[in-house]
Amino acid sequence: MKKGFVLLVAFFCMNQMKSQVLISLIFGDKLNSPFLEFGLEGGINLSDISNLDSTGLNPGFNLGFYFDIKSKQNPAWMINTGVIVKSPMGARQIPVYSLEDENLDNTFAGGTVDREIRYFNVPILIKYQFKNRIYLKAGPQLGLLASAFDQFKNEINDNDVVYKKKIRDQIRVIDAGIAFGTGYHMNVGNGLNITIQYYYGLVPVMKGDGPNVYNRSLYLTAGIPIGKGKAAQRRAEKEAELNKVILPEDEMPKPKN
Repeated sequence: MKKGFVLLVAFFCMNQMKSQVLISLIFGDKLNSPFLEFGLEGGINLSDISNLDSTGLNPGFNLGFYFDIKSKQNPAWMINTGVIVKSPMGARQIPVYSLEDENLDNTFAGGTVDREIRYFNVPILIKYQFKNRIYLKAGPQLGLLASAFDQFKNEINDNDVVYKKKIRDQIRVIDAGIAFGTGYHMNVGNGLNITIQYYYGLVPVMKGDGPNVYNRSLYLTAGIPIGKGKAAQRRAEKEAELNKVILPEDEMPKPKN
């Protein structure tokens, strides 16, 4: 039952991923308020898998949307959350292992293997912004597995040979850890957020009884509020309408004869 529910959520997330950017652009102004900032966030991330024999970081691009939910008592404090719909993790150049096929094993002997694991990540962070617009944030992050594969590479007679093996059934469906970072909220336009953030996985990546390995990832992202200016303009127009003074009839200017 639980496995079926997880698969249903994964299917829903994958079908919705392509439409999220469009929905954000259309309804962004309706999701912004004085105590709520909504926007798109994206950038690069460099990931690795701890305790795994590998060399070099796995580079990738991330994309998602975020919410800054501000405290009404003190807007400097807020909850920073959202969904990182594209967030590849993994490691580069892990040792070549047997594919249980003699021809494939001979083809990729002496080659390399790059591992890529893709998640839908949901950070739930406490964020504090100082008066100089620098902010700090930290908290848990949960991940739902989308796909995973090992890409075998080798060069034969000056030609690149590539083979992709799906390993989703070897990876745990749920990933979890802590994320912490710092950034700067620019005082330009609607306010661009520049963030550097680190994710430290606490749940073993692989299933089974082998050595425990964990996700690690460094993010450099830019967040752009969507519809914030339009929402502020709409609020200003409503306030102007409410503040209009309607003079009583006896004080209305009378037409001159």
